[in-house]
Amino acid sequence: MPTPATLLTVHLAALVNNWRFLAAQAAHGRCAAVVKADGYGLGAVEVAAALLAAGCTEFFVAHLAEAITLRVGLTARFPDQRPFIGVLNGLLPGEQPEFAEHALVPVLNSPAQLEDWPADVPAILQIDTGMSRLGLEAAEFEALLPALRRRPFRLLMSHFACADAPDHPLNRQQIDRFVAALRQLPGVPGSLAASSGIFLGADAHFDLLRPGYALYGGNPTPGQPNPMEAVVTLTTPILQVRDIPAGRPVGYGARWVSATPSRIATVAYGYADGVPRVTEGAIFHLGGQPVPVVGRVSMDLMTLDVTGISGVLSGADVEILGAKRDIDQAGTDGGTLGYEILTSIGRRSVRRYGP
Repeated sequence: MPTPATLLTVHLAALVNNWRFLAAQAAHGRCAAVVKADGYGLGAVEVAAALLAAGCTEFFVAHLAEAITLRVGLTARFPDQRPFIGVLNGLLPGEQPEFAEHALVPVLNSPAQLEDWPADVPAILQIDTGMSRLGLEAAEFEALLPALRRRPFRLLMSHFACADAPDHPLNRQQIDRFVAALRQLPGVPGSLAASSGIFLGADAHFDLLRPGYALYGGNPTPGQPNPMEAVVTLTTPILQVRDIPAGRPVGYGARWVSATPSRIATVAYGYADGVPRVTEGAIFHLGGQPVPVVGRVSMDLMTLDVTGISGVLSGADVEILGAKRDIDQAGTDGGTLGYEILTSIGRRSVRRYGP
């Protein structure tokens, strides 16, 4: 088998530590794990299996297909366990039999989804408290309330719009709206806080926390020190090293031109692998030493300035993500978010799971 060009190492011990840390913040109840988008790009079955072994028994994904894949994968590894799997996007017409077959629970977000789901089968109800995305509007909730009170809901949930901005007034408004709705459904547990919402305080916690990004090492408290452990390391090898004179352009469009004689290393990673094309100037690391990206990012290649670093050879690994450049910094470098960096890592990157 050929040697993998790029290696994504998923540190499962750090992932588990992050879940335990977040679970310890719970003021009132439990802590689930959101493993949608194939475990934020890291492998949903592998991620969930590690968390299940550590004691996490509730998981959320976005789509039915994701949920089926997760159920089959976890059952193969843990045949005697049947963890809860919730589907955030709910169900489309005709999907109810598949939910039943695989013991999955939809989040019902609209009157139409409520109509499509048997009234005597447990489900989750979502209300919109300020996101204007999924969930019942306040008027819909009030109109349907008599029927809703007769249903066996496992959970009432909503979602913060501005949890990463703790002082935003909408956070308090959403908490108050959610409390008011919960009072209308006595005995139904509540869930409002995802990663950043956990750090808004006990008033935001209710009965179930639903972290996602923070599990994978993303900072849930922007502008503050990151309380989470890094979960991913991404390395790729140098393909070629060349010395160029001053005044030599590098890459498409000749956007970068060497000001002095320089040494340029080309690595096997590009925008087809998930790095944003605008990542010029980002700092990667070679043997712990910083090496800037110079020139435009290509589909399969990037060029780095390794001038002044001795002994640079083809085959040496460059660290793209790791202790010195986390996913949040990668997002900043690419003009996006760490969420997008994680979920965009291409399938050419071989995933290895370890401590």
